[in-house]
Amino acid sequence: MSVSNPQLFEHPLNERVRTFLRLEHLFEKVNYFAPLREPWDTRAAVDALLEIIAITARADIKTELLKEIDRNLSTLMRIGNQPGVDQGALKQIMAELEQAAGDIHELSGPIASDAREDPLLKAIAQRSAIPGGACSFDVPLFHHLLIQSPERRSARLQDWLTPMAPVHKAVALLLSLARTSARPRTLTAEQGFFQEALDVQAPALMIRVGLSSELGLFPEISGHKNRFSIRFMHADGGGSRSSQSREDVPFQLTCCIF
Repeated sequence: MSVSNPQLFEHPLNERVRTFLRLEHLFEKVNYFAPLREPWDTRAAVDALLEIIAITARADIKTELLKEIDRNLSTLMRIGNQPGVDQGALKQIMAELEQAAGDIHELSGPIASDAREDPLLKAIAQRSAIPGGACSFDVPLFHHLLIQSPERRSARLQDWLTPMAPVHKAVALLLSLARTSARPRTLTAEQGFFQEALDVQAPALMIRVGLSSELGLFPEISGHKNRFSIRFMHADGGGSRSSQSREDVPFQLTCCIF
């Protein structure tokens, strides 16, 4: 049975990819809200920006990005002489990776260090630990920004975001390479369950599951470098706990190993 117009679900299989997916999500959120005109849009953009700052404060994202870029370059060099490889496309991808690495190297200090030390963002972060703590009376400087024109608010956000642009670009490039590194397979989960062993010599970075929206199901995925499993669950409403489907479920599976 084919899977038409599948909804995609992704699951990382190592900590590095897990962090990259979270950063991608947050950059997409902040870049969506930053150009919009309402003060609530600016609040949403700042919330996402603060989460980016928190992630980059907990891990050396610069080193992780450079390691992953170097790993990708090494892999591309190994496959460069294999029959059927498009040399033009290969050179372009390698050039993009080298450019991304160069841009990361040029970043001065830790990622998001300027935004992390910004007095306004520090004040908002401190008060945000309290439910509703970023109200106008809690952080009057933030309220002052929010009542400025949309153009001024957007410009202030771009001042914080521009130094992070190389990070967003590198994350997007690496995840794009991973997502396109393998073709999807059409499989069947018997009675709503599927599991598969992974090649430890070529460990997968993440898996992607494509599922028809008409089935009313979603996948619960668990796994590590040796094995993963998928349970297809009913998206039941009414507050009841989701239950595993007992029917055979057709789906698409991509194991991203690049």
